[in-house]
Amino acid sequence: MLGGGSITLFHVRGIKVTVDWSWFIVLFLVILFMANFFEELLGEGGTRPFLFGVLSAVGFFGSILLHEFGHAVMARRNGIGISSIQLWIFGGMARMDREADSPKTELQVALAGPAVTLAIVVVLTAVGSAAIGWTEFREAALQETRSNASALMALLAWLASINLLVLVFNLLPAFPMDGGRVARAIAWARSGNRNQATRFAANLGRFFAYLFIAGGLALTFTGALFFGVWLALIGMVINGSARGAAMQTAITSRIGDVRVADVMDREPVAIPGELSVEQALDEYFLRYRWPWFPVVDAAYRFLGLVQRDRADEVPEVSRASSQVSDLVDPDRGLFVRDDTPLDALLSNQNLRRLGALMAVDSDGRLSGVITIEQVGRALRDATVR
Repeated sequence: MLGGGSITLFHVRGIKVTVDWSWFIVLFLVILFMANFFEELLGEGGTRPFLFGVLSAVGFFGSILLHEFGHAVMARRNGIGISSIQLWIFGGMARMDREADSPKTELQVALAGPAVTLAIVVVLTAVGSAAIGWTEFREAALQETRSNASALMALLAWLASINLLVLVFNLLPAFPMDGGRVARAIAWARSGNRNQATRFAANLGRFFAYLFIAGGLALTFTGALFFGVWLALIGMVINGSARGAAMQTAITSRIGDVRVADVMDREPVAIPGELSVEQALDEYFLRYRWPWFPVVDAAYRFLGLVQRDRADEVPEVSRASSQVSDLVDPDRGLFVRDDTPLDALLSNQNLRRLGALMAVDSDGRLSGVITIEQVGRALRDATVR
């Protein structure tokens, strides 16, 4: 990432949509480029070409956002939490709480975004072809200013063509792009080893990254400065991400078969769900001074977390009659199975946010708590072997 902070636009079903400052660069360039095209198409300047330029930018980034929501919806269906979707200079990124736990899940999540983009291309092409005919729509998609298409049809044609370009480019097997994740899923299914598959996909990603950089430099020297620099920058970003994935895999491979149960605290302090809020405040929050506690039912099954702030919000007159179970946050991303490989927690956003995750057995009973310090200690021990 180019960094520098992000701006929250809105929330959709608990998913925060943000934009990086670099996104505004692309927004400006798309508006400028498309406004110039519509000036030539319409044969006029002023407000209308600029308006269609803005609509082009909105449609383009709306398509990118739908693509990322495709990933997000499929990830959630497979029990993977999505903390946010961020738009930035090179597109979008859905931030998952953890990695996929099987090749099938990896493949489904990776292909969900391109499937949405393909649907956008098909729908826009069908609408445009039905309205003005395929030949006219194709000319408009190629941005032929001699096309007799209206400005609206030209807009739809451009959105169809740019989404087709995004689809083809994104399916190249260059990890961590979607095509690279598909390659990793296939290699994972064939080898049965996620780390080995990640190394293969990362090396493939770096190969394509060098191709992009070389192609970008070649375009720059032939006069296509903007597109050359753009392609070279994409190659540099892919190379950095692929190299980071390879380095992480080298570390996680040293952990071997270490599971959460091997390093977790097996005696977590938990609050019974039937306890009153008043008792919870007196016997747990005031005693231990912790900001949250796991909550369990009578069979010691994990119900969720209760936050100190939630307990404090209950009116004092109601605390004796209110149960802790009414205040729990049942977010599934707050716990992991105690037989989960430890390396699966390295990209877990909730572990970083809370500093700990609850561990449960196969029956959902609370069996321990795994902290970020314990994961870090296991990693340090692995690196000195």
